[in-house]
Amino acid sequence: MVIGVPKEIKTLENRVALTPGGAHSLVRRGHTVLVEQGAGLGSGISDAEYQKAGAELVSAAEAWAADLVVKVKEPIAEEYRHLRPGLILFTYLHLAADEALTRALLAGGTSAIAYETVQLEDGTLPLLVPMSEVAGRMAPQVGAAALEKPHRGRGVLLGGVPGVAPASVVILGGGVVGINAAKIALGMGAQVTILEVSKARMQYLDDVFGGRVITLASTEANIAASIRHADLLIGAVLIPGAKAPKLVTREMLSSMKEGAVIVDVAVDQGGCVETIHPTTHANPTYVIDGVVHYGVANMPGAVPRTSTFALTNQTLPYLLRLAEKGLEALCDDPALLRGLNTHQGRLTCLGVAEAFGLPYTDPQTLLQ
Repeated sequence: MVIGVPKEIKTLENRVALTPGGAHSLVRRGHTVLVEQGAGLGSGISDAEYQKAGAELVSAAEAWAADLVVKVKEPIAEEYRHLRPGLILFTYLHLAADEALTRALLAGGTSAIAYETVQLEDGTLPLLVPMSEVAGRMAPQVGAAALEKPHRGRGVLLGGVPGVAPASVVILGGGVVGINAAKIALGMGAQVTILEVSKARMQYLDDVFGGRVITLASTEANIAASIRHADLLIGAVLIPGAKAPKLVTREMLSSMKEGAVIVDVAVDQGGCVETIHPTTHANPTYVIDGVVHYGVANMPGAVPRTSTFALTNQTLPYLLRLAEKGLEALCDDPALLRGLNTHQGRLTCLGVAEAFGLPYTDPQTLLQ
């Protein structure tokens, strides 16, 4: 099979979907790997490294003309022209927050497999986990910077100092993003509260952190009370394949402290804060009602070398299966099948269909 690796062109997105090691694994199995020139430079990977691994350096159009295109981020508008029948696209998509892309994929007849909806039987999202870990660990870091007065924040040091209380960090959701955010926030000396819907998960968090984290049931009343004292609010809520629920309303925002900061990691799925909208690394924040909002939808793109290797460690085994068997690999692997979002003009992800009121087709039925 011919595998294409285009350069990411989203604003300040420096990750790349395949490392030279991954390219070598594919070439060694008899596949052709086409890497757009300069695709890996943002992650510190030279064109020469890809050539040494056996990949061919090509233009963007040639990379997109491959049988199987592997990316990091969803196609943006100027890439829609490459979507076509017979193309297998393997990347993050987050379609429930992007109706234009959803319709472009359907119109193009593309078979699009989303990293974030590849799901194991136990509910684990193996291709989302590494970037959730990165984004979770970044959230207190970027939040701490946004709290500085020059960045329009409250002027609060996350860890405080002897005699001065530390900042209050409130995290909505105790999943992969939430637990990683809590680790870093605690390490920086903050007071941390996690709101979570699952009793079992709250027990786990209490055990893992030895009682150093306050756990609260994620009810509307507890959310409203918690955000009033928050210096930094981190949105870490995920419903696989669907839009994130709006847990913090515009009305609630008025109760927050002047100069408090919101970092909504769920922004790529629409966000769990009503007032959040996607921003870029070039202009990451804006202020509403005196509250600083950070809405960068590709947070891990700021640390591309770490992110590229963390992501490709997980995606490569699935990519090898797709390269060997094409879409037949989905029939053999229920986790990959759950990742299929569009195929031959049909929408095969229920969460996306519900988000936009579009017809849903069972992927297993469609592929058979």
